[in-house]
Amino acid sequence: MKSISLIPVRLIVEDIGEADCELARFLSPRTVDALVRKLPLEGRAALLKGGVYFPVPLSLGTEKAKRIAEKGTLAYWPMGRALCIFYEGAKPHSPINIIGKVKENLEMFRQVKTGTKITIKRI
Repeated sequence: MKSISLIPVRLIVEDIGEADCELARFLSPRTVDALVRKLPLEGRAALLKGGVYFPVPLSLGTEKAKRIAEKGTLAYWPMGRALCIFYEGAKPHSPINIIGKVKENLEMFRQVKTGTKITIKRI
């Protein structure tokens, strides 16, 4: 049986590889629903301490906001209007909405350089 609260997605990093992820509606329901409605999305990566992010066309406020991201966390960053992928634990500069987890291939995000194209799509 497929869960309606867990949504499988794939992150595709240009010239590096792919990672299967899971969005979890219960973590931030409004944020996850808004993001899923916009999929597929793509953007150009920027680097942050412990991860990478790219802008997405969402303008949402905080929802169950956190100030700590665990390794493998997928999050929406309201202040930067961006999707963040944390390849190590980090303390973001401003609150984030945690939306899911990277299930495999997390280490590839360490190879991402500024400007690398990242796509997120449903699988």
